[in-house]
Amino acid sequence: MKELRIRTLAAVFVVAGVLSWAGARLWSSVGSLPRVPLAAPIVLALIAAVLLATALSLRSRLKAQRERRPGAKGVDPLMAARAVVFGQASALVASLVAGMYGGTGVFLLGSLDIPVIRDQAIYAGLSVLAGIAVIAAALFLERVCKLPEDDDHNDGTAQAS
Repeated sequence: MKELRIRTLAAVFVVAGVLSWAGARLWSSVGSLPRVPLAAPIVLALIAAVLLATALSLRSRLKAQRERRPGAKGVDPLMAARAVVFGQASALVASLVAGMYGGTGVFLLGSLDIPVIRDQAIYAGLSVLAGIAVIAAALFLERVCKLPEDDDHNDGTAQAS
């Protein structure tokens, strides 16, 4: 499984932001812009909390297992792999959604004197922050579940003796 690259997440964020900003400009010239839902930052924050709780749980279980504590509950490798895949997918979607709301928020900055638009800009900004929290929690989860490096640093091919 490949690690998440911050460069990839940043590229998705920037491309989504630019496209969203351009789309918001175009949409606004034709009619009224769709509203930024209040649920967006809430859902992203909940996903970040789930990822963080999973990472902390796995970290404590792995630590107990490494220290060979009596009664330590082991970590199923398949469950850890599924958690990492969920984290990676969440990070990619969060970077896309955060970029989308970020672009919309940047467009809305021009009309902050209108209370309804100010509220929409705040929701968009909170969505970007919550998206960043999802990405941070996913990266932490990935780091927790990372296997120790091989001592002989081979590329995964076994050599016959």
